[in-house]
Amino acid sequence: MAHVLVTGGAGYIGSHACKALSLAGYTPVTYDNLSTGWRDAVQFGPFEKGCLTDRARLDAVFAAYAPCAVMHFAALSQVGESMRDPGLYWHNNVAGSLCLMQAAVAAGCLDIVFSSTCATYGDQDNVVLDETCAQAPINAYGASKRAIEDMLRDFQAAHGLRHVIFRYFNVAGADPEAQVGEYHQPETHLIPLMLDAICGKREALTIHGTDYDTPDGTCIRDYVHVADLVDAHVRGLTWLRDGRGSRVFNLGTGTGFSVREVVQQSAAVTNRGVPVIEGPRRAGDCTRLVSGSTRAETELGWHPARSTLAQMIGDAWRWHQSGHYQE
Repeated sequence: MAHVLVTGGAGYIGSHACKALSLAGYTPVTYDNLSTGWRDAVQFGPFEKGCLTDRARLDAVFAAYAPCAVMHFAALSQVGESMRDPGLYWHNNVAGSLCLMQAAVAAGCLDIVFSSTCATYGDQDNVVLDETCAQAPINAYGASKRAIEDMLRDFQAAHGLRHVIFRYFNVAGADPEAQVGEYHQPETHLIPLMLDAICGKREALTIHGTDYDTPDGTCIRDYVHVADLVDAHVRGLTWLRDGRGSRVFNLGTGTGFSVREVVQQSAAVTNRGVPVIEGPRRAGDCTRLVSGSTRAETELGWHPARSTLAQMIGDAWRWHQSGHYQE
């Protein structure tokens, strides 16, 4: 079977992508330094420990497996942290991606599927976001991802590096069979934080900002199930291997939910109350981020089949109760 190098394959989205690739007939090769990923999440193919900035290690892995393509997930992704320490994000995300692209080109591996973000669009209130919208990130995380997108275009012009870029909205849920799931240390994502609060693993869920210009004062986000997200990645890989051109796709459902709406749905799904504390806004948070794109549906044939709020919370709850990875 053809190998696909999956950077960040021990992380939340990367581990789900490895399962999807395995089911599609590929052998995923996880490349991860385990700084935020988990060794127990690597279940669907070989594991190679290494950093993105280690060119010699990357060259050795490319030589050992001769992958047909790269799926690039490895990145730091905390908005607040990126505002406090932008240099960390430019070094890890941008310099690491540069090293990866140089190694891929040197190995003749010229197809890459890249995990980008809707944070590249910045705070564009009352704008339905599609792939043609201006990119104006308001935090270093989004800026680092936009820079990598620009780098991909330059590497295509110079070296023929074909790419599919996926700009995600908020990823949620877990593998329906609960083989892999979402677990970060420290945890920063809304739904796992909320499930921790429901279970008593933390005192309460903190709602960061209740004075946004939204119907209930809390941020609005477009949530997409991680299983639907990685299905799009396999379709993006097929797109490239079929010889089609480089392309950018938004991945979202087109429906936004406020933080308070997610809290209410979580209480309904789990049949438990959610203890809540109201706190100040976080630096770098946008008011509303919702996709208005149908490009992935019309061109890739992608349909977010599991991306209802109840399904995402239900799958996350099942994973949450099944146990977590161990350090």
